[in-house]
Amino acid sequence: MNQKPPVVSVCVANYNGMAVLDDCLKSVLRQQGNIPVEILLHDDASNDGSVTHIREHYPDVVLIESDVNVGFCIANNRMVTRARGQFLLLLNNDAALHPDALQALLQEATKLGQPAILTLPQYDATTGALVDRGCLLDPFYNPVPNLNPNRADVAMVIGACLWIPKTLWDELEGFPEWFGSIAEDMYLCCRARLAGYAVRALAVSGYRHWQGKSFGGNKVTAGRLATTFYRRVLSERNKTFVMMITFPAPLAMLLVPLHLVLLLLEGAALSLLHLNGSYLQRIYLPVLSALWRHSRELRANRFSAQNSRRITSADFFSAFDCYPHKLRMLWRHGLPILQ
Repeated sequence: MNQKPPVVSVCVANYNGMAVLDDCLKSVLRQQGNIPVEILLHDDASNDGSVTHIREHYPDVVLIESDVNVGFCIANNRMVTRARGQFLLLLNNDAALHPDALQALLQEATKLGQPAILTLPQYDATTGALVDRGCLLDPFYNPVPNLNPNRADVAMVIGACLWIPKTLWDELEGFPEWFGSIAEDMYLCCRARLAGYAVRALAVSGYRHWQGKSFGGNKVTAGRLATTFYRRVLSERNKTFVMMITFPAPLAMLLVPLHLVLLLLEGAALSLLHLNGSYLQRIYLPVLSALWRHSRELRANRFSAQNSRRITSADFFSAFDCYPHKLRMLWRHGLPILQ
């Protein structure tokens, strides 16, 4: 690694990632362009030998060890506190950069001349297929993959490869630690867009991602969308949090209650179709109780987000797709397989 003061701090949150860690870290160490880089890795109480492996094979990595599993949000907040670079790249342990990735991101950030959240094209590590160039959002905050090489402005970028100036991270106050994991990337991007900052996906370079390694599922397998109860619980809960915090008024008064009603109907329908009440009880009903438990945090974050708003509702929704993405996925792949 370059011994100059770092320009980029690459932050890798790790939990039991031995199978993918070498691919991730070596992809950073092999970057072109002679860019001063530091790597920070937060180990979230792994029990697979990850810590020993990092100490033995990557002595220059800034290793932060946690005695307990604290989740993605706290892990990244801790790393950013230690980071010395002008720019941050949050990189999943199951993601690996193309050799010119940092060079492309730094060039774009320099060309823009103002703070922005950036990402690269995401490719499936198994098939090599393009997964997305960032994502749009539907009216209920479901991510819609952007596959258009001519579209740079997006609603959000996936946290597996998220570039942000440290000054912007500090202004947005990082990830809400009460989220735990999932949709924290959506939160950060929506907060940034409300405050008038660009969220953009490059059309060049890219990264490989072993999708679903961290939480299971989240990809189409043999024509069916496979996921897990655990992932769906976190996803439905946290994207509802983001919607409550960032959805501009007055539409929020209409669409947020509609979103909650549709969630309950979806849970009831899945439970009936599968003759299994777990869908409603384990995934959808807990959203309502979570909203009650975190009502204070939600009010405080909504006040902060809406108070810092510098764009119109029309501009905010310019990166949205009006068609509900769940209906599109249901039509293409049928009911999701939950494990």
